[in-house]
Amino acid sequence: MDVHRCRFVPYQPSAINAVAFSHPKTRTAKRSTVARLAIGRANGDIEIWNPGNGTWHQEQVIRGGKGRSIDGLVWVNEPDQDLGDGRVVIGKSRLFSIGYTSTVTEWDLETGKPKRHASGQHGDIWCLAAQPSSSTDGPSSEVQNSNKLVAGTIDGELVMYSLEDDDLRFQRVLVKSPTKKAQMVSMTFQSRKVVIVGCSDSTIRAYDMAKGHLLRRMTLGSDLVGGAKDIIVWSVKCLPNGNIVSGDSTGQICIWDGKTYTQAQRIQSHKQDVLSLATSADGTAIMSGGMDRRTFLYKQASGAGQRWGKVWGRRYHDHDVKAMASFENGNVSVVVSGGPDANLMVVPLKEMGRENHRMMSNLPQQPPLASAANARFMVSWWDREIHIWSLRKPATELFESGTDDVDINQNRKLLKTIVVKGDCNITSAALNQDGTLLVVSTPIDVKAFRLEHQDPTKPSDVKIHSLELPQKLTRLGATQVKLSPDGKWVLLVQEGSRVLMARITLNANKEGVPAAGIKVQRLARLRRHVPRYIMNGGLGGYDRSVTQAAFSADSKMVAVADLAGYMDTWILRGHEESLRNGQTVDGADDAASSSDSDSSDDEADAIDVGEQWIRNPNAKQLPKLPSAPVVLSFTDDVPGSGDASSDDYTLAAITSSWNVLAFHPRQGALTPWSRRHPRKALPAAVQDLLDLPKGIFWQGSRMWVYGVSFLLMLDMGQDLPMPTADADGSAETQVAQGTKRKRASRTTGAGGKMERENLVPHKVRKHGEEENYEDINVGETPRAEESDSDDEMADADGELAQLRNNGSKTVVQSDDTTDERKKWWITYKYRPILGVVPVNRADQPLEVALVERPTWDVDMPDRYFAGHEWEKY
Repeated sequence: MDVHRCRFVPYQPSAINAVAFSHPKTRTAKRSTVARLAIGRANGDIEIWNPGNGTWHQEQVIRGGKGRSIDGLVWVNEPDQDLGDGRVVIGKSRLFSIGYTSTVTEWDLETGKPKRHASGQHGDIWCLAAQPSSSTDGPSSEVQNSNKLVAGTIDGELVMYSLEDDDLRFQRVLVKSPTKKAQMVSMTFQSRKVVIVGCSDSTIRAYDMAKGHLLRRMTLGSDLVGGAKDIIVWSVKCLPNGNIVSGDSTGQICIWDGKTYTQAQRIQSHKQDVLSLATSADGTAIMSGGMDRRTFLYKQASGAGQRWGKVWGRRYHDHDVKAMASFENGNVSVVVSGGPDANLMVVPLKEMGRENHRMMSNLPQQPPLASAANARFMVSWWDREIHIWSLRKPATELFESGTDDVDINQNRKLLKTIVVKGDCNITSAALNQDGTLLVVSTPIDVKAFRLEHQDPTKPSDVKIHSLELPQKLTRLGATQVKLSPDGKWVLLVQEGSRVLMARITLNANKEGVPAAGIKVQRLARLRRHVPRYIMNGGLGGYDRSVTQAAFSADSKMVAVADLAGYMDTWILRGHEESLRNGQTVDGADDAASSSDSDSSDDEADAIDVGEQWIRNPNAKQLPKLPSAPVVLSFTDDVPGSGDASSDDYTLAAITSSWNVLAFHPRQGALTPWSRRHPRKALPAAVQDLLDLPKGIFWQGSRMWVYGVSFLLMLDMGQDLPMPTADADGSAETQVAQGTKRKRASRTTGAGGKMERENLVPHKVRKHGEEENYEDINVGETPRAEESDSDDEMADADGELAQLRNNGSKTVVQSDDTTDERKKWWITYKYRPILGVVPVNRADQPLEVALVERPTWDVDMPDRYFAGHEWEKY
């Protein structure tokens, strides 16, 4: 396989302005399943992440647009309802955002679009908080049963928005500022009736929610010598006991008594402004992030006075630490933070100093790349721009030229840059294999372009024409678009779960202008027996959002998968009948019965019978995946062709829990290879991967899987090495042998455990009588061992386990197993990987373009440097 290492794609990640967890502290297992992390970026994008016991899966990206920015996020959770018989309706989770305008927006996670907007007669909103419910079981850091939003403005106003009756509307102005000199910068609730506001005039104010009266004004004095006149309170938080924590522009954090509203302690920690704060659910830890790029942890002493002290500090980010939020769920205890460097940092909270941090890449989970292999084109997109690149010569031709002065940079050429009209960012794009048809989607529109070219070497050799699409195809936009390998079909996913298939015929009108004939058919998904009380609570139908779609190599079968793990498959009607009758693919009979309820949709056009998509007859037999799929792909095998290894397609799926599964979709069964290889049979190096897969490409029976930090090959034509009995051998030995080493303990959702802990003594000497002593190793907390057994997973008794067990008696030895052919292989030399796309024709050896986006190539705004720090070039 030849690899083009491409670092010329100028993908620019956007800064993180806000982070918020829907359930910062989960009390039940059911709540933990609906807990999500929302991340707001400077380009208006909102990312929804599933923390999922430390998997950190980026499930969805709600695209923003021109001139939009997400500068504050707030979740509001309705109360749970007990229906009896063990049925509990989890309270609905609603997400709200602000963007330094006078508008508050509520988002519909099911459709990925704004649900409603509200604004009032007030200035731009700078901070937002949800009124907590009255708690009967003690103080809690969770925000639940809230029916009011309170916002602070640039003019010093405090305004209230009502959330009653599943609505969002401006209610009234609580506080008006006569001078409008003090901006309200940060906000939190001390109780249901008292709101604490950090201002830009060196004050922290406590207001009575009911009457809008000022209860107390806490002053910070003047700034340090040589500083500004006023101190800005960038962040305020409340501890469970009612005490208040503030971080300001002097680099100090202050602890305030929650009863007397007087300053109890002041800690000088950062060299510049403290921009963000986070607290643990039990109030025993505080974490701060500042403009000096550092993150500090504070603990409260147990002695007299119970003074707070700084116990840990480190620089995790390359820029300001602008946003921070804590999350505690069972074994998971972390703080996530972000800023202008666009990286999400996951830092351990309870195990700070014992576990490493983990950096989540700023590159998207869904690669913004596509290729036209026959034309050697590569397409990349972000925001509202599309870039079309050409890789002229194959790698073998470059190296066989025999000259030493080969300039690889001359092999690439930027042919065209397209800026999509409108204000919305691009959600997805697709290019056919010949590079003649480009389909682009935004949240509100779908556009198609005809590309005319013939062996282009310069931008003028490519002509672009816009194609007119019917309104029923474009009016709802799309979150996903996929073009079939033959370029005749385009699949669109609209409003999260609505699947459309369009037949595209490229032609020209009477004036010779390129045009397209479009015929649309809606594909009906299988009805799943999900209890109504589950669909009405929590995140609603968000789990049914389609995130993965794939065409078969012959363009005659298509599959989609949603976040819940359900898969739907469809096949062309005439093709299904030909396979059923044992005919060859080329001689398929287009005759079919007209009684097809799936294709008879009120939005369907008159489509030839042979070109109708029908549901796969055995679609119901495909099991639910054990967790959300992150990759879905068909192999290159086509049933009925001479070189096909079976009489069915092979559909591969990899989940967020690193289950590698392969199905025969027409049979509704796992492949023999997949039956023999559950998750515990994968090599140790694969099971230990923290990063999730981003894509798959095929080389015969070899499945190449890539993530942001790895490139992995699994040969589905051979059985993987069986684990050896020596489970405690060295890591290097086991990785080489493909076995799983025994993990000592679980982590708390961040990185792995440190080899040497840093916050506690590693060894204590215990002295006894007669000068006897004993050395005791300390610092490690005994925990239950982590099990990777598939039998202990949530799906142990589910459809997937039954399907695997039914076929486990049949063991088929691979015919092409040889000692020379590698069974699996992994490398970490490419990083960070934006995406990988093939650029070879079907009759040529595999050749891919691997796009890397090194952090040093990413432009960042100017950052603060202390007196002893210097910029390194």
